[in-house]
Amino acid sequence: MDTLAGLLDGPRARGAFLIRSLMTPPWSMRIEDEAPLTLCAVVQGKACVLPEAGGLVRVESGDVVIFRGPDHYTVADEPDTAPQVHILPGQECRTPDGAPIRMSELLSPPGVLGVRTWGTQASGGTQASGGTQASGGTQGIGSTQATGGTELLTGTYEVQSEVSSRLLATLPPVLVIRRDSWDNPLVGFLAEEIVKDAPGQTAVLDRLLDLLLIGALRTWFARQDSKAPGWYRAHSDPVVGPAVRMLQAEPARPWTVALLARETGVSRAALARRFTELVGEPPMAFLTGWRLALAADLLREPDATLAAVARKVGYGSPFALSSAFKRVRGISPQEFRSVG
Repeated sequence: MDTLAGLLDGPRARGAFLIRSLMTPPWSMRIEDEAPLTLCAVVQGKACVLPEAGGLVRVESGDVVIFRGPDHYTVADEPDTAPQVHILPGQECRTPDGAPIRMSELLSPPGVLGVRTWGTQASGGTQASGGTQASGGTQGIGSTQATGGTELLTGTYEVQSEVSSRLLATLPPVLVIRRDSWDNPLVGFLAEEIVKDAPGQTAVLDRLLDLLLIGALRTWFARQDSKAPGWYRAHSDPVVGPAVRMLQAEPARPWTVALLARETGVSRAALARRFTELVGEPPMAFLTGWRLALAADLLREPDATLAAVARKVGYGSPFALSSAFKRVRGISPQEFRSVG
């Protein structure tokens, strides 16, 4: 397991909310779902992204946008187009005046636009597929896409893990990978697969979404101007890279700086100095953070006992894990589990 793979294990798609949008101007969607991570690929056309913090980002065909929650944002054809639908936590949809819209009303009947698809066309008010009229928007959700429209693929990771929070904390609220900055065919593959309704299709879509996310993040982290976090830069280091991978792969091993130095073939002083320079914290501090992040995710599993979790992450007893957990996180494992 390398560093990025380990941190991405948390946001791995498992039945992620995935939808295809066919939009014809004027259109605008206000996203307030507070999901920890959302990926949006522009298959054709163009769009404007307006983050809650301000500013404007224009994207076009082939671009991929990653949104880090819980910040709100708007995606529209133009900055001055008023939102026609608000997406709330749990993918609850409402009109601008607060009237609820069932997602089943938005989705196109199979054979019209395709499964997992909704859309608009330029005439009249907002109409859900199947003919249900909703207030305040454009007509034709469930209609065909007009010339000049925009096609978006949106995948929402709705569950955040403690491990993945170390990754998400390094990302900007809105991250854009431009089409000309990478060579990746996955947007096209995802566009082809999202409208299919074959056995195992959910698993296929989850894996394609994961691969697209990993490719986009690797591209962004590799940029010289991306200010990639230390743990990512350390991956390519011949000494610190293997050390980080060993700590992540075997958290239950009774690691010491001396043992880690011996495994990497350098002195304790050299390893400690190099590791701290690149990663931003000493080896044992990194290991503690990794162990407690793993423990926090394991504690969310209903059948996991504190003793079993302690063994898996390298603590000799439930008491030792509880002490470390409370010292670092400020609450006991039991309290964390009760509020999780």
